[in-house]
Amino acid sequence: MKFLIASDLHGSLESTKLLLQAFEKEKADKLILLGDIYNHGPRNPLPNGYNPLEVAQLLNSISKNLIVIRGNCDSCVDEMISDFQFIQDSIIVINNKIIYLQHGDRYNINSLPKIEFDIFIYGHYHTGFIKMQGNRFIANCGSVALPKNNTAKSYLLLTENSLELKDLDSQMIDSYIFTK
Repeated sequence: MKFLIASDLHGSLESTKLLLQAFEKEKADKLILLGDIYNHGPRNPLPNGYNPLEVAQLLNSISKNLIVIRGNCDSCVDEMISDFQFIQDSIIVINNKIIYLQHGDRYNINSLPKIEFDIFIYGHYHTGFIKMQGNRFIANCGSVALPKNNTAKSYLLLTENSLELKDLDSQMIDSYIFTK
């Protein structure tokens, strides 16, 4: 399985189209969205091409390939225009590695979840990175619409053997190969 993981679309049609192109180019099996899908939120500017309804239509067209985590800017009404459900958080297991997925509004690199995990992946901060902390990986997929701290519009690609941070042109920013 190959998972493309992204976050913080904030209703940007332009960035959503680029993300779906990357999803197709990477030949990923699932697209995991870590929240803040349609709404820009009061602390963010309007992203380029702000059009939440059209973003919903694009995502609905691939709903069978989506796992969507609820972010702090997502609301119950967002599900009314979505053919998919927003969930609080998720755990997936790949190659005996426990991957915990959350938006990042409750947990982050400085406040880790208290459950067992090998890899913790979140968004919310709009700044992509991959770090080792002890024997565990902590990663942020960044934002595809509104990156911060001079980072690229980015996503993560997770396979059974690696975790890669890439920009929306699918250019490698950082990567880790997992050892057995």
